[in-house]
Amino acid sequence: MFEEYLDFAVGMAREAGRIQLSYFRGDDLAMKTKSNVSDVVTRADRESEELIVRSILERYPTHAILGEEGGARGDAASKWRWVVDPLDGTTNYSQGLPVFCVSIALQYRGETVVGVVYAPYLRELFTAVRGGGAWCRRGDGEPVRLHVSTKQRLDCSVVATGFSYDKSENPDNNSDNVARILPHVRDVRRMGAAAYDLSCVAAAMLDGFWELNLHEWDVCAASLLVIEAGGVVESLRADRGVSPVAGSAALVEQMKRYVR
Repeated sequence: MFEEYLDFAVGMAREAGRIQLSYFRGDDLAMKTKSNVSDVVTRADRESEELIVRSILERYPTHAILGEEGGARGDAASKWRWVVDPLDGTTNYSQGLPVFCVSIALQYRGETVVGVVYAPYLRELFTAVRGGGAWCRRGDGEPVRLHVSTKQRLDCSVVATGFSYDKSENPDNNSDNVARILPHVRDVRRMGAAAYDLSCVAAAMLDGFWELNLHEWDVCAASLLVIEAGGVVESLRADRGVSPVAGSAALVEQMKRYVR
């Protein structure tokens, strides 16, 4: 039922990826700050979202859209809503670091039914349809079905996290969680793109992930990947935006002893 939408989302993600690669490591990023000096946006963010939004409204003019740069658009009463982060990992991108991605999700009646995360520099395309499993295509290879890590012990696990843009003003900035969990894991990674982190959890490249104060567009598509790969995505708390913890059910329960 949703394959048409998946193919459409994959096409948009690849087109946005081409825009991003055309500016990557160049001197024409037209970078600006948003909420503070840590919160940056580039012309690649803006042009990618413009491309995606225009494509959606041309093909599905009655659908609603939530995008990181443009906010809510389209028909707010629609049963269908696209949730878009045109370039997740903008700080990495602006520094010339290759971990960044396009994240596109489609919701029907409030449930995410399609998720696409595309890392153009790494040539990794992660896809999921509700009930159809999670998949990854690397380069020109065939899609491989994804499964979350089978590790049962936290001390053998590599987990990832990140830090909110308000980390310099708000002491509730996740540093205490890192300090608590660090002695109990194999290691902690800070990749700089939550959608890619969650995709790596779905692919068992990471065993778990948590973060505070994200937004719906950061996690919507990749959360479906984790769930369709056999994992769970839970909310750590309601007072710090979208604050997910993800991994296998066993590891999530162990992570919650230390992160909150």
